[in-house]
Amino acid sequence: MLDVVGRGLLQALQIDGRVPFSLVGEVLGVSDQTVARRYARLRAEARVRVLGAVWPQAVGRQLWVVRVRCVPEAAVGLARALARQAETSWVQIASGGAEIFCMVEARLDAPVEESALLSRLPRTPQVTDVSAHCVLHTFFGGSTSPLTKNGPLSPDQCARLRPQPPEAEPMASPRASPMDLSAEDKALLGALALDGRAGFRSLASTTGWSQTHVRRRLAELRAGGIVYFDVDFDPVLFGLRTSATLWLNVAPGDLAAAGEALAAHPQVSFAAATTGASNLYASVQCSGSAALYAYLTGPVAALPGVRSVETAPSMRLFKQASPVVG
Repeated sequence: MLDVVGRGLLQALQIDGRVPFSLVGEVLGVSDQTVARRYARLRAEARVRVLGAVWPQAVGRQLWVVRVRCVPEAAVGLARALARQAETSWVQIASGGAEIFCMVEARLDAPVEESALLSRLPRTPQVTDVSAHCVLHTFFGGSTSPLTKNGPLSPDQCARLRPQPPEAEPMASPRASPMDLSAEDKALLGALALDGRAGFRSLASTTGWSQTHVRRRLAELRAGGIVYFDVDFDPVLFGLRTSATLWLNVAPGDLAAAGEALAAHPQVSFAAATTGASNLYASVQCSGSAALYAYLTGPVAALPGVRSVETAPSMRLFKQASPVVG
């Protein structure tokens, strides 16, 4: 469990993953050395990381939520294999160990069956069923997370930390038209996927650019809606020990209102409209099973147009970080 300084630091990093520690210290009322020590300790002991991520649509990719049902004894091996794939993220075992959920990126201009990963899954031994659901609209996620809405910082403190032009990044959606990335761009994004706070000297060495050019290009990629920064953290740090996936069937006329209301819930870390029999998908974290029950029978039940809700508790998480598109 984190104190107010630790929670404030993580919220600050979610607002701007590359924010100077000196500014974070000013906002939190502590020294920049204290902030640096806290971050180093969180990285070493709690595996907290700031990661650079790419908006899939910004580079001609489409996000899919994939459900893989398999025999229970094959779940761990299959989840590990999926986690090793560059195009996957959020790989987890759920539903009593007989189902795997993951996010998969595929080319935007190609049928889903042309995805090497998605086409292989149904033919994998011990896999009994595969369903892929296209993400049509993201209500919450990407550059926003529970840290954004649940942290201790005031609106004025958040405003001081928010990236300013020319490095301001869009917080809700990527650019409309895909961009072709150069080999140097991909090298830059690959390095940021490992450490979103990597120094400009290190990034210059990786790309072959000067530090000045790296700084300018990163600002362009952020302002252009290509790259954003996210904080990878264990919800247990905030006392949240129960995670679950929700599949909601919502009347089409109420889908937008239900998605926007769901996005505002403190428990929600990701919410999106998808294709399929259930048209609203969400990932949630609660303090325990009793809190999950209260959430399902309270805020979720009050959403407009909800016809049914399927809940799948997460048993084990194998991969969190979003992939960088090559």
